[in-house]
Amino acid sequence: MSDGTGNTPTEKAQDGQPAADEGPRFSPAMIATLVAVPVMVIAGFITYAALHFSADDTPPSPVESYTTTAADAAGCAEFIKKLPDELGDFEGKSVDGTTVRWTKADSDPVVVRCGVERPDELAPTSSLQVINPVQWFITDTIEGRGQAYVSVDHRPYVAVWVPAGAGNAPITDVSALIEKNLQRAPLDFGR
Repeated sequence: MSDGTGNTPTEKAQDGQPAADEGPRFSPAMIATLVAVPVMVIAGFITYAALHFSADDTPPSPVESYTTTAADAAGCAEFIKKLPDELGDFEGKSVDGTTVRWTKADSDPVVVRCGVERPDELAPTSSLQVINPVQWFITDTIEGRGQAYVSVDHRPYVAVWVPAGAGNAPITDVSALIEKNLQRAPLDFGR
């Protein structure tokens, strides 16, 4: 129908004025895609961050950096076989060469490393702890994280990392196994 000017009628707004150009219209599928893509990117980033920075990525314990001696590897293999599958509240024993780890949720693992070198700091005036009756020299303490010990009166030398809150069970159990399975030796002050 014509409006009398020969032109076709245009849409009129309710107030009688021509409707403003509303611009391009997006389909509901396009709008859903525009919303879903950024949400998926953010969810992917959060998932990556959660996996990448999880508790499994705890820094290694000090004993894992201690140098080992090849000469003690044979004695260590037999000793490592005798270590239990559980150590106190820690379980999931895993062996990597001469290093053994037990895990527990929300904690650093307990780590035993067999065949480490004699601690350089060990001296006649060093303070030693006797546990079950093995003599231990404390080599590293990390506040709020744990303590590292090296057994100094048996061979081969054995280092143990005991995380904070683990209690005495791990080092007590390892001490008993050292006393039973490794050769007692005099303290060596490196002179």
